[in-house]
Order: sequence, then structure tokens, then C-alpha cells
Amino acid sequence: MSKSDFDLNHQNQSAESKIVASLERISQAFRVLLWRESKEYSLSPIQVQLLIFLLHHSEEKRKVSYLADEFNMTKATISDSIKVLKKKGLITKDPEPHDSRSYVIQLTPEGANTAEENSMFTNEIRTPIDNMSADDKESLLLSLLNIIRHLNRSGVITIQRMCMTCKYYETTEDGKQHFCKLLNQKLHNTELRADCPEHEMVE
Repeated sequence: MSKSDFDLNHQNQSAESKIVASLERISQAFRVLLWRESKEYSLSPIQVQLLIFLLHHSEEKRKVSYLADEFNMTKATISDSIKVLKKKGLITKDPEPHDSRSYVIQLTPEGANTAEENSMFTNEIRTPIDNMSADDKESLLLSLLNIIRHLNRSGVITIQRMCMTCKYYETTEDGKQHFCKLLNQKLHNTELRADCPEHEMVE
């Protein structure tokens, strides 16, 4: 590609560039909504994201090293946010029995309530999606999962717990049929997951 997707003369002649520019606008919307939420609760955006993640994921994922990979940040940056959340009484750090240097991060009751409230920050983005037809939702989901898979394969984003990167996932050559070996069943397009608790990365 010789032209920038943000070169308007090129963009206006390219459907691909318009899609990239549109995705960039949506990413801006996420940042704006996240900033609004974080200011209301006197938290930083990453602290809000951490609370939401801790609320919805299992204990083995509630460790600094995993969180650093999840959010593509250094362990030091995540540790600093964890210290602030602990000081605010939103989390606790429980040492692991077999390794006193390692700990699992747990939400306090106040932390869980805050995370529940914060997790609704995407409502404005969800509204137009709710109004789409079933076929349009299915098509959009498949397209986004394929983009995420490419970004994961190219090393832009790290941890992904989606079906397409899981060792239990199988598909036909044309990519139109999906099968989960763990569930031992075919998956409809809309049953493909972006974040699966049973996910195991392909080795």
C-alpha cells in the first residue's frame, strides 16, 4: 500500500481505507467513553479496564504477569495501577500458597460494585449494533474476528481467547464451517466467541 488510509484523496476512492478510518473513529469513541467513566469514579482508564477484567475472568488470569500481557503493558505499569486500586479499597492481593512472591488479585465488594457500574460504559456503542439485522450482525462479527486473528498472528496484539486461536477449534478450507472439539459440536457463526473461558492457545 503506497498511500495512507488517512489521505482523503485516496480514502475517498478506497472502500478499504474508509473501513480502516471508520474503525479508528470507533476506537476514539471507546477512549472517550472510557475517559468519561474513569473521571466519574476518579480512576484512570486502565484502572477501569482492570476492574472490569477482574470481575469477569478466572483466578489464573488475575495476576500481574497475565494482566501485563492482556493489556500489552509492562508489569511495572500494571503494578502501579494495582497499588492504587488496593489503596482505594477496590481490590485485595492474596498470596499464593505455593509461592509467597506471587499473588492473586481479588475484587472487594466495593470493587465488584464499581466494576459492574463501569462495565456499562459501552452502551452507546452497543445501541446501533442492537438495531442491526441478524445477518448484518453475523457478517460484522466474522469480519471483526478475522481482523483480530490477523493482528494477533502479526504480533500487534498478544493474548486472544477467541475460537479462531484455540486448539479446540476446527474449520473447513473455505472457513464457512466451524467446529469445537471441546464441546464436540458444530458452531454457528454467531456462536463463535471473542473471549472463551475454556480457551487454550494453539501450540
